[in-house]
Amino acid sequence: MLMTETSEPPEPAELRQQQPAEEVGDPLAALRAQLRRLEHHLDPQGRSTGLDGAVIIPAWRRPTAGEKRFPVALASVVAIALQVALPDRLNLGSRYLLPAIEVVMLIVVVALNPRRIDRISRPLRIVGLGLIAVASLANAYSATRLVIGLIDGSLGGAAGPLLSTGAAIYLTNIIIFALWFWELDRKGPANRAAAVNTDPDFLFPQMATPHIADPNWEPAFADYLYVSFTNATAFSPTDTMPLTRWAKMIMLLQSAVSLITVALVVARAVNILK
Repeated sequence: MLMTETSEPPEPAELRQQQPAEEVGDPLAALRAQLRRLEHHLDPQGRSTGLDGAVIIPAWRRPTAGEKRFPVALASVVAIALQVALPDRLNLGSRYLLPAIEVVMLIVVVALNPRRIDRISRPLRIVGLGLIAVASLANAYSATRLVIGLIDGSLGGAAGPLLSTGAAIYLTNIIIFALWFWELDRKGPANRAAAVNTDPDFLFPQMATPHIADPNWEPAFADYLYVSFTNATAFSPTDTMPLTRWAKMIMLLQSAVSLITVALVVARAVNILK
């Protein structure tokens, strides 16, 4: 459902009067006139105007129903399963210690807000952030142990197990950082659904081009997962730009972790295969 405003002023008279003279004269002047007319139909607050002159407010700037819980819960379960699949020596304490804590926290979050994430609750948000923090701790420990083992030669005796272990840590890293992006951008999904804060931490292409984007589009977990994947594979932002310092720093951290993990695992695997 679109929200519109009909208070858009008509095109300025000077633009209509300049059009014939400019189009007959200098082509550059005609191009400037076309750009001015385009700017007139774009709103400085990220809105766009329809053919009838009504102002269309994109979904990411207005209250919405909230996104579904299922994709986020599924990604969390996949990350936990990947952690359990790692060798015992790469897990902190027991193989099941931190994953069990994550499962309990995930059950609490899903039970309190099971379908759509539209409930603004400080305790619920703390539990959600805690879940991501525990998963981050587990994966950071595994990645550190893997790097140390590759450097001192205690790990990496066979290429197959090494590549599968590195891939599990790498994929878990992508999911965990996607959860961080999703949970921290504009103070979380519930606040985004309520349009509490309309100043984004991440600038998605749809936000920069409201005149061609779907007005019902708003960032969901899949968008943050894509951002995390591209940042981990390209080692830098691609089409979505971080706007705030924390967003830049966390993307920098992810790129560094991904680069070190991929470089050491691939180098060791190639050396073994030779």
